[in-house]
Amino acid sequence: MEMTRHPLPIGAIGTGLAIAGVIAYSLVPDKLWLVTLLEGSALACLIWTFATHFDQVKRFSSQRSTRMGANSALMVALFVAILAIVNFLAARHSIRWDFSENQNYTLAPESYRVLRNLPREISVTVFTREKDPGYQAYKERLDSYRQASPKLTVQFIDPERQPKVAQNYGVTRTDVAIFESGPQSVRITSPAEVEITGALVRVSKDTKKRIVFLEGHGERSLEDKDRGGMALTREVLEKQGYDIGTITLLQEPAVPSNTDVLIVAGPRRAITKEEKERIQAYVAKGGHLLVLLDPDTQSSMDDLLKVWGMELGPGVLVDLQDRLAQGDLTALLVRTFTDHEITHELTAAVLFPLARHLIFHEEQGKDWDYVPLARTSPRSWAETDMKGRVVSYDEKEDVQGPLALAAALTPKQAPEEGKPRSAIVVVGNSAFASNGFINFVGNSDFFQRTVGWLSEERDLISLTPKDPAVRPFTPNPLQERILLYVQVIFLPAMTVLCGLLVWRKRRRL
Repeated sequence: MEMTRHPLPIGAIGTGLAIAGVIAYSLVPDKLWLVTLLEGSALACLIWTFATHFDQVKRFSSQRSTRMGANSALMVALFVAILAIVNFLAARHSIRWDFSENQNYTLAPESYRVLRNLPREISVTVFTREKDPGYQAYKERLDSYRQASPKLTVQFIDPERQPKVAQNYGVTRTDVAIFESGPQSVRITSPAEVEITGALVRVSKDTKKRIVFLEGHGERSLEDKDRGGMALTREVLEKQGYDIGTITLLQEPAVPSNTDVLIVAGPRRAITKEEKERIQAYVAKGGHLLVLLDPDTQSSMDDLLKVWGMELGPGVLVDLQDRLAQGDLTALLVRTFTDHEITHELTAAVLFPLARHLIFHEEQGKDWDYVPLARTSPRSWAETDMKGRVVSYDEKEDVQGPLALAAALTPKQAPEEGKPRSAIVVVGNSAFASNGFINFVGNSDFFQRTVGWLSEERDLISLTPKDPAVRPFTPNPLQERILLYVQVIFLPAMTVLCGLLVWRKRRRL
């Protein structure tokens, strides 16, 4: 008697493969290729079984006796198993498409290179609320990073719902992201790609960037906790993961070679010729310099700045448009920025309490690329006569705006391979970075971005910022008044008038 051999049902094979995939994932979670192969094969078998027996299933399920029986439950289980496997594969092999106008959520090659070379795990804690403007930007941008590296973990914390956690981290504002890895900790205040990638680089290294402040000429002190000091500024930089120090060049033969950024913050007395020569030598060797100079000070930095084609303009800047609302005309609230790595996606205005403008001479600075980072409005000028605090534009004495009050310089010629590239930033004000103003959102962002740009590795500076498709509108005092009149007076009055007209018309009916 000949026995008929029945092949093993495809459905049973699919079920076995699905169970094997679950077991493989629990034993060797790192070998996703094996799990994907097993679960993919199981999915194909189950779909084939469901498709080839669809007519039988339809006839079988239409019978009343089976509609309420165990066979019906079996078919439901088969369908649920298919959905479970599809979700399992989709969760581990998700595909994302970037349909934004300027591909804002597609990472640059430099960022992918940094993510591939991360030496250890990095955790990112974002303090923001769902209603805050930075929540969605942080979420979508960090999702792109998390998809590219399994070493990155991200969590979002609402500081209002979890105030204790925010207090432990020393967070006093929203839209702040803290990167932690080993002993290192870095925080940023913007979801820009340059900021996030820079934070990943800093936090993944065991050595810290060293920022050195010049002393000995009445500069703003890092130990001074009064409004004019920079104790809070030092704290901000230390939270960014920098190593902070001071130097007196009268006692040192040269700027130490391990100095990543040298900061000259508001000197009140003259800097000697020998000190300026040491600063110039430091820059010539690829050093990074940040100079913050106030009006009406005798710092004698003019001759050093001329070496790079820069000149400090006379007088004090006055702006009738971009200024603190109802404040002094010299309290500039600058909103006009040139597109640069420092100012990219900088949406908050920067408050400069008392500033001077900068002039660049192309002939003297022919070897340098000059970028004016921040400018005053067209309704501004450099006031040369501040006696009695009565200001009025004098076309014979004053300088008509718009005028630059912050600028960045980099050499046109690329350095030799393996050598650092020089970089200089000059700002015609130092008070914006002092204790009294550093907590102003725009000031903190601008200062941190400037120091970050000066201190980062040069390959990060090659990150090309993307133009934001949406540019937020920040009104000046005149526009604020117009909006007030329109929103508070005109629109309600029109609403009331229309209501009265409709009421009168209906009353006549």
